[in-house]
Amino acid sequence: MAHAVTLIPGDGTGPELIEATRRVLEATGVEFDWDEQPAGEDVYREEGTPFPDRTLESIKRNKVGIKGPTTTPVGAGFRSVNVLLRKELDLYACIRPCKAYEGVRTRFPETDIVIVRENTEDLYSGLEHEVVPGVVESLKIITERASTRIALFAFDYAKRLGRSRVTAIHKANIMKLSDGLFIKCARAVADLHPDVVYEEQIVDAACMNLVMKPEKFDVLLLPNLYGDIVSDLCAGLVGGLGMVPAANLGTDIGVFEAVHGSAPDIAGQNIANPTALLLSALLMLDHIGETGAAARIHAALVAVLATPARTTRDLGGTATTTGFADAICRELTAQPPAPNPSSLQ
Repeated sequence: MAHAVTLIPGDGTGPELIEATRRVLEATGVEFDWDEQPAGEDVYREEGTPFPDRTLESIKRNKVGIKGPTTTPVGAGFRSVNVLLRKELDLYACIRPCKAYEGVRTRFPETDIVIVRENTEDLYSGLEHEVVPGVVESLKIITERASTRIALFAFDYAKRLGRSRVTAIHKANIMKLSDGLFIKCARAVADLHPDVVYEEQIVDAACMNLVMKPEKFDVLLLPNLYGDIVSDLCAGLVGGLGMVPAANLGTDIGVFEAVHGSAPDIAGQNIANPTALLLSALLMLDHIGETGAAARIHAALVAVLATPARTTRDLGGTATTTGFADAICRELTAQPPAPNPSSLQ
């Protein structure tokens, strides 16, 4: 039976990356019923909205979506498509595995961290106004419900994947009520999971420790804004945003995406690196139960990344976007099906 999946090409290099990822997914033999829908700057110019109702309804209907990068205007214009998706579909958990791979230049080859970020509130609620000319107030919203929900997700995720440690990141020494509530909820959930080590770190200290000894971290639990910032920091430990996938998960819906920008300056040149979107697709495969296919693609990707000549130019190689996907498809053909779950996370 084919899996119904909403396919959102996005803007800039997004359509090229989506096409490369789709070819690799289909090369596994898994069947998909792709429902292609628009989102982002291009459709905004045509229809006055970056996120048409038909795209939202498609995701609600299929329960699964994969999305290419979309452009977000800075300081003006429409709100982020990603923020709209998370709010409209209550995709409360953002998962970003940050794992170093052989062949990808990094000073921290031992890094293997998973970011678990609350996805619906905090300063991302977008509640701000001008008090008087020259004075703007933004509201930081932290609730017991959302904090407890994401903490439960983080501990369940750690146990399911055999990870042993959850570190909650906060600034409760200064924001004693808001971040204090987040930590209070995390501690209550930690008490329910004595088999998982629980730690806390203030966000500035955590950033310092991440760039000194990232191997000391396993699963990081963060509210929305810190999660956004720290996840990019962790991406820098493993080669950049082009190497980091993301899953946005709700109760029964998952949307999977590359976290990097749309790179309009190189759109249409067939040189963009599809690794981040492909890794996101592996999270999607695991989510829909196709763990064998995810493991096969992961093994093929690891083999290609370990041979720099077969990678795209941002990784030091000379391959095109399609050439990189071709190399992974050839590896898939050469490898027998893998019975074990994907080791991506």
